[in-house]
Amino acid sequence: MPHKFNDARRNKFPKAKYRVTNCPDYNESLRRRGDVNIWFSEDVVEKWASPRRKTRGGQSRYSDLAIEICLTLRVVFRLPLRQTQGFVRSVARLMGVDIVVPDFSTLSRRGKGLKIAENRRAASKPITLIVDSTGLKVHRGDNWHEEKYGARKARKTWRKLHIGLDRETGDIVASKLTTEHVGDETALPELHTDIDADVSRFLADGAYDGQGVVDCLESRFGSGIEIIIPPPKNAVRGENAQRNRHVAAIAKHGRMNWQAETGYNQRSQVEAQIGRWKQVIGDGLQARDFGRQIAEAKVAAKALNRMTGLGRAMYERVI
Repeated sequence: MPHKFNDARRNKFPKAKYRVTNCPDYNESLRRRGDVNIWFSEDVVEKWASPRRKTRGGQSRYSDLAIEICLTLRVVFRLPLRQTQGFVRSVARLMGVDIVVPDFSTLSRRGKGLKIAENRRAASKPITLIVDSTGLKVHRGDNWHEEKYGARKARKTWRKLHIGLDRETGDIVASKLTTEHVGDETALPELHTDIDADVSRFLADGAYDGQGVVDCLESRFGSGIEIIIPPPKNAVRGENAQRNRHVAAIAKHGRMNWQAETGYNQRSQVEAQIGRWKQVIGDGLQARDFGRQIAEAKVAAKALNRMTGLGRAMYERVI
């Protein structure tokens, strides 16, 4: 990004300032995020119970929608499972809804392998897809007992969250949670399975620079997709024509000019979305089992999209 090339003289550049142009609408959207009716509406009562199965086996008492609503409230309001059960029970009582709330053990058990119902906004035209990844902590207590009693420190672990962002709507159109050993290029094929829209432009950082990424994108979205990935400093020409043009443009006009001409600076939007995730949802995962962590990440992505649909801030630069 631009500040990396001007780090030695960053103090000589005035900091850009922006102002929100739709303050009333944006403030109301922020208020509505805390409205329980947004997350728990009366029309879900009919779908709360699980439909009768026609095959052999046990009958589920709660539908996947009921479990998803409970887990969504847990993610949005950052509640443990037992407090989630009590919270949903109180909401149902205040709304006068006659439903049986799943207990905390059922929420934990059904969270593994839960099918999340997608409700993304349909794209009327090909989108610009921006992809990036970040790390999420797996909470396993604090280090107080280790410092006090000199116990052996536990080996820390974390998960890697890969997200794909639609630049126009700000929605997370794809998300995938993996272990820390899975690279960005390796997770890309499965990440694209969640996208049900055509993609005309693809933006990513240098971690996605490779022929495997190009082959994956062209096989999924066609050979006409525009791929904007910065090549490394020591990059040389190869078989890919688009990458060769990027290498030549950087060598002739400089990397800063290439970023402005190609629109690569728009990739900052996915970094802002990652910051929003960690600010609103948190920088860690509550679930301990990897299968439940996957469901938690899916629920969190859907909740953030719901918040985005309520309203977004519109900015204009003043300095």
